[in-house]
Amino acid sequence: MNQQAPSESSASASASASESELKLQDTSKQIANILLERGIITLDQLVHARRVRGKLRDDYSLIKVLQELGYLDARQLRKALREHRQTVPLGNLLVELGYLKPQELHAALHAQQEPAFKGKRLGEVLLEKRLIQEHQLIGVLADQLGFPHEEPSFVAIDRELLFQVTPDWCKRFQAVPLRREGEAVVVAFRNPLETFSRQAAEGAFGSVVAAISTRRSVEDAISAYESSRLHARQRPAELDEANASSMVDSLILDALAVGASDIHIEPLRQTIRVRLRRDGILMLHKELDRAMAPAISSRLKVLCKADIAEKRRHQGGGFRFDDPGSGRRSDVRASFYATIFGEKVVLRLLSRKAELLDIKEVGLAPRMLERLLEDALDLPSGVILITGPTGSGKTTSLYGCINYLNDMERSITTAEDPVEYVIDGIAQCNLNPKINLTFEETLRHMVRQDPDIIVLGEIRDQFSAESAIQAALTGHKVLTTFHTEDSIGGLLRLMNMQIETFLISSTVVSVLAQRLLRRVCGNCAATYRPNAHELHRLGCSQSDLVGAEFRQGRGCSLCHYTGYSGRVGVFELLVLNEMVKDAILNKRTSSEIRRVSIETSGLITLLEDGLAKAAAGATSLQEVLRHLPRLGRPRPLKEILRLVGEITRP
Repeated sequence: MNQQAPSESSASASASASESELKLQDTSKQIANILLERGIITLDQLVHARRVRGKLRDDYSLIKVLQELGYLDARQLRKALREHRQTVPLGNLLVELGYLKPQELHAALHAQQEPAFKGKRLGEVLLEKRLIQEHQLIGVLADQLGFPHEEPSFVAIDRELLFQVTPDWCKRFQAVPLRREGEAVVVAFRNPLETFSRQAAEGAFGSVVAAISTRRSVEDAISAYESSRLHARQRPAELDEANASSMVDSLILDALAVGASDIHIEPLRQTIRVRLRRDGILMLHKELDRAMAPAISSRLKVLCKADIAEKRRHQGGGFRFDDPGSGRRSDVRASFYATIFGEKVVLRLLSRKAELLDIKEVGLAPRMLERLLEDALDLPSGVILITGPTGSGKTTSLYGCINYLNDMERSITTAEDPVEYVIDGIAQCNLNPKINLTFEETLRHMVRQDPDIIVLGEIRDQFSAESAIQAALTGHKVLTTFHTEDSIGGLLRLMNMQIETFLISSTVVSVLAQRLLRRVCGNCAATYRPNAHELHRLGCSQSDLVGAEFRQGRGCSLCHYTGYSGRVGVFELLVLNEMVKDAILNKRTSSEIRRVSIETSGLITLLEDGLAKAAAGATSLQEVLRHLPRLGRPRPLKEILRLVGEITRP
């Protein structure tokens, strides 16, 4: 048998590692040259980035350094790679983009030589060895191979195209038609390089634009297609249902269609008023016959498994709503409130969101975001509180933070009521007191799961507050939400819950307070000059607002004549330094703690951040005055922008 000697084997492995290192260096130079040729970066910037990289650890790529220095953004990089596709090896590219460590790439390349992985592509090996997440790999492959990246959603698929094939056809070829673009049909494939699948799609639809997609999104779309066909066969039996059932379905579908978060069904003296909450504001939807109130209430109670006979007590519950026509799935929470005219019902719609917002995209100002990442999220332990009233976007920010922290090296465990976003790679628990799956019971078992990061959906009482503090004391990072007016209010409420001040100062590392203000409609926005009354309410003079470009919407059909479309986040970030901790230990008043925070820890108040965003034209001054607490005179706009960084104008 021709067996290699140990010394030769060792030398060969060493040579292979050196060769891989040289290839990675070549890739780095290759990408740098592409960026230079396209004029995305300058030679001086490249030299500076290389000098910085030389002082960092080995697995810190040049691309990552260029991005963190602000010389390069993801969009520019993606465009450059698409135009020079297939010139950079996939594995080396993944390392340069920071998705893989060099040693992980070496391990995957070595595994390709093993019998178990013989003949498999590098991407398949990386996924099977769980070295990379599928959506990251697909995104890079799309750029490298030149295919558009699509994630099929059954709600958005062209039904006419879909009905040309069967669910079995979609399963066989792992392909889903999406929409028509000109003379061609866009089809999402798991593997667009597979000739057999491409030919089958061209046979069914003619000219085809192949897109690449993740396995999970393709399978979810096919599953929803099968479910819709099943419902369609059962349709005749559903036509005999009571009017109340049809009305409930219709109201939920209408609310989902316009993006409403809540439905208010209110019995009045002579009618039932139905209002929808859109962009945080209630708007009249329709009025119904007063006689329908008991039937609508009973139908919703059946869905929630609540007591139909009980009409004198307040009740609550929830159910899942599946739209058989579109495949859209939502969780609905219902609250029944006994009034003098009957039961008022409020439905909260929790759409099962497939995509999470990156914490860098929630709307934090540049320097505030930098402080949140470096001085809070990147710390190994401590409590991070996200505060604000109901509907202020706390959950979105919380999950943005979780998404930032979620990687292969951390264990994240949650206790939520309910789970609103489903994230791959973390252990999420839906609390259910009916089966004794309470917060107390869950927390007892959670700490035995060896978590690095604990996520508590909300601090509601003294027990949950103490639990968060105790978890942080044992070295865990704890993320949670809290209902308070501002960041200082979060600390004071913990004190009011009888939490010792020395525990608060030693465990809480950061408090992020937030609000959602309506965004000025881009279609009908016009420049606006604040009047003397508004300046007085704001506590500013015209000289304080030099450089501001205020806007307000005139109203158009696109924004339903409200002047607003969508919402923008406004934030207040408190990072506890020694001076703030001393103020808490000495039980200073809220105004004193706020003054210390502004003077020593760089606190930007909600009012100041809102003013900066209104000055950039993102929201209106009226929204700032209506929704943000005014606890002091804001600093001049020039000073605020210096502290928060330049805010992008819409």
